[in-house]
Order: sequence, then C-alpha cells, then structure tokens
Amino acid sequence: MIHIASRGSALALAQANTVLGLCRAAFPGDAFELNIIKTTGDKLQTASLANATLPKGLFTKEIEEALLNRTGDLAVHSLKDLPTELPPGLKLGAVSPRADVRDALITRATESQGEISIHALPRGATVATSSTRRRAHLLDLRPDLNVVEIRGNVGTRLRKLAEQPELHAIILAAAGLDRLHFRTSGAAELSGPEVPPGLLATPIPVEDMLPCVGQAALGMEIRENDPALERVCAALNDAPTHACVAAERAFLRAMGGGCQLAVGACAEITAGTLRLRAVSFLGAKPRRGERSGRPEDAAAIGRDLAQALL
Repeated sequence: MIHIASRGSALALAQANTVLGLCRAAFPGDAFELNIIKTTGDKLQTASLANATLPKGLFTKEIEEALLNRTGDLAVHSLKDLPTELPPGLKLGAVSPRADVRDALITRATESQGEISIHALPRGATVATSSTRRRAHLLDLRPDLNVVEIRGNVGTRLRKLAEQPELHAIILAAAGLDRLHFRTSGAAELSGPEVPPGLLATPIPVEDMLPCVGQAALGMEIRENDPALERVCAALNDAPTHACVAAERAFLRAMGGGCQLAVGACAEITAGTLRLRAVSFLGAKPRRGERSGRPEDAAAIGRDLAQALL
C-alpha cells in the first residue's frame, strides 16, 4: 500500500485525488490510498500569512513528518507552498505538468461594467490578498489601491467578496480555480460549485503580475532512496516543468528561501531554451531581470538571476 499524504482543504483534496487517479491508472496492480493531514497553516486560520515571524513550512511540516515516520509515502503539494530546503531524507520526486500560471482578478459585476483589470479598478479600491508578492505587485501598478489581508479557502474568499461591499476585488491563482472546477463565461462570469452569483474573473497578464515560484504545478515529495516511490514518480514527472521550477526554486533559495518573500518568478522553455523572468520587491524599488540557458542548467540560471537582483 502506498499512502498519498495531503492537506484536507478542498483544493488540496482535488489535487491529491488527481494524483491518486494518475497513480492507479499507471500502476493498476498496486494499492494507493489518501492520508489526510492537518498542518500548522490549516490551524492558523486567523494569522496573517505576511507575518515574517511565522515558521517556514506552514503547510508542509506535518506532512513531511508523516513521510519520515512512514505514515505517508508520497506527499502532494501545491509546489508554491513547498520550502526550497527540504528535510534530510526527503526530496522532490516529481512535478506535474503546469496549469495556467497566472493570477486571476475576481470582482463583483456592476451595471456599468467595462474592462476587468487591475488598471480599471476604481481609484482607492480595496483589494484583498494574503500574498506579500501580490500586494507588492498591486501597489507597484496602482499605488492608490488599499490592499488588505484575507484568509480562508477559495470558497470562503469568494463569499467574503460577494458579501462585503467594502471589498472591490480579490486575487486567486487561476490554476486553483480551474482545479476546483470553476469556469468563466465569455462575459467573464464566474461559475462553479457554490460560487456566489454576480462574480467576474479574469486572468492577470504575467507582464503585470509575475507568479510566485512553482505556481500552478504540483510537487510530489518522497523519501530518498526508496525505489518503489521513485518508480511511481518516474511515471508522474513532467521533465520540462521540473526544469522550469528547478530554476525558479534555485532563484528563491538564493533570494532567501521563504515562500512569503515579495518576489515573483516564471520560467518557460521554448525551442529548447529555458527563459527565467523574475522580480524582487525586497529593496526600496522593484528590481526586474531575466536569464536564459539550457534546461539542464536550470539551477545555475536561477542562482545567477538572484545574484543580479540582490
């Protein structure tokens, strides 16, 4: 029996069940089951995720402990939540093909609805996010915005936007919305399980908001030197995405390593060349840059770009 360890949120379960289905399809003769684990981040529902004193691995520590004590075998993470430094004895075994890497702007529909974008929000509009990166991007684009903290799962955040008139918009990952089976119509109307009526969603161009490291990819973490788990991961791994996130994670590690750092990065491979773009909001002014090279040099590309932006 191989136990797939996951958090218990709706999004985490959707992701874990996707991996469970892939495992069962690839290895029909093996037994797989889910092991749901509550993490520190799940328990701190009222704490600000922007608080620099919070420990690393808020959403991964207990899951990693399960791998080490063998109550779990293969952990499924939103890769953006997985620290760049893993505990001794564990490794990133596989990375899923990447979904839509962009963030999404969610607003309420109005009778005079025009363009839906950060640039079209009313002057002084209040936008809610728990991400230091998104906050920095928003204030760089629109210094007039009032950016406030928000916590809760996707459904909770959508309800808060629908029910709190003082909120003009929230920002969520486009990939998370898709994995929860939320969809948008041609008029940008958001629909899906228990979506409040009257909400609109549109992706934010990466030129306006670079995603966080690893966004839209799933990471499968396993114990080192475990042939059975490595066999499973070999079937699940998407090599181009793995190279891209290796560059991004090397960049983040060299920048300081915390997934709540106000930095963004996005790598892509085109015609055999890996291109990494990044932004840092850690200084007095934003610093942006990019590097390109061979996919097999992904980690070096990430470290080099970090040195340029530090």
